[in-house]
Amino acid sequence: MSTQTDGPKQNFYQQSYRSELSLGNRLGRILWAMVKPLVKHSPRPCFAWRKFILQCFGAKIAKGARVYPNVNIYAPWNLEMRSRSGIAEDVECYCVDKIILHEDVTVSQQAFLCTASHNIDSMQRDLVTGPIILEQGSWIFARAFVGPGVTVHRGAVVGACSVVVKDVPPLAVVAGNPARLIRQRHIEPQDS
Repeated sequence: MSTQTDGPKQNFYQQSYRSELSLGNRLGRILWAMVKPLVKHSPRPCFAWRKFILQCFGAKIAKGARVYPNVNIYAPWNLEMRSRSGIAEDVECYCVDKIILHEDVTVSQQAFLCTASHNIDSMQRDLVTGPIILEQGSWIFARAFVGPGVTVHRGAVVGACSVVVKDVPPLAVVAGNPARLIRQRHIEPQDS
């Protein structure tokens, strides 16, 4: 019995993936992989330590922003965190492209911020990237997935375990797979 496949099918499976990332990017990720355990497995109170190491690799982290332990950051030079933003434990930041957290943004435990995928219509599986922008006061709940090119606008909330592949309007509360509008958020004024 022959184990050969049809011509077109065989060609499809023999296509090889070509990385579109620069040699410098690949070398940077190798160096980062050696240093990353110092960030990932540092004790919880060591916010300044994690910030220092991430900044050494090009991350832009403002005063008052916090990265908790066990965060997996793919390329720190593509991460920007503004004041009072936070990334909780076990978050996956697949920042092949930019991930920008504006002021007062919270990314809860085990969320996945994914800025890259592959073109499923390409025989070469070309890399497709898009930045993730989390605007001021937005909140990504636990285990939510935010895909490439998504902006979660000011004050919006992404519910737990949701899958977000389109922009989320300001003050919207979305949930589900795919995420759908549940309601508008009504933020009460802060007492003085």
